[in-house]
Amino acid sequence: MNYQTLNITIAGALATVTLDRPDVRNAFNDTTIAELALAFDELGRDAALRAIVLAANGPAFCAGADLNWMKKMAGYTHAENQADALQLARMLRTIYLCPKPVVAKVQGDCYAGGMGLVAACDIIVAAEEVNFCLSEVKLGLIPATISPYVIKAMGENAARRYFLTAERFSAREALRLGLVHELVEAGALDAKVAEIVKALSSNSPHAVRQAKVLVRDMAGQSVNDALLADTAERIAHIRASEQGREGVASFLEKRKPNWLN
Repeated sequence: MNYQTLNITIAGALATVTLDRPDVRNAFNDTTIAELALAFDELGRDAALRAIVLAANGPAFCAGADLNWMKKMAGYTHAENQADALQLARMLRTIYLCPKPVVAKVQGDCYAGGMGLVAACDIIVAAEEVNFCLSEVKLGLIPATISPYVIKAMGENAARRYFLTAERFSAREALRLGLVHELVEAGALDAKVAEIVKALSSNSPHAVRQAKVLVRDMAGQSVNDALLADTAERIAHIRASEQGREGVASFLEKRKPNWLN
């Protein structure tokens, strides 16, 4: 497919989805939302892929919503606004639920809805110069559709502050809060992302997929008998799987597992 707002490349088992509207600081509109949803749905179903990187062209990662799109929305009815917002919510869910591990490579400032994009990813690597901002209340809005992912990523207490104040905060603060996993100099960004992708690609594809589901399902759960039974069933199931058996056998036999051949 020919994308209007994205650039998608595939190199071996790695796909890179790049926001490609640098002239508007990669602000997204309805076209970008539709294309991101389609891209991550299709890439998530590609058995040959082991990881996806979400990146951006230009000095900014994503400035949030496109101004022309916001002007258009100003004339929408309540029903039209609700339908429009639901498309954004579904796109974020598609990234969040993508079967492949998704790494966000944040090379520039990331504001408003852009923070939803990175928070929906599994691993976030940012350059030291990056600034973040949840700026919605400055415009009389709230970060509603991105809130499930941002709150999970940075925690309720931090989200309460930055949702309410719309203060800009640094990548170092984002690292402290847990929103960002790795902070590097801009020149080292590509190398760090490549290092993480290499680590992801060396692991069992089936186990990585199931580990991603495991984190999502276990977060916030009470440790009760039902949870114990659930976790025991999960490990029993994966031990008996083809890749589970191969992984243990290759370790004991001191050889590479077949997914690395």
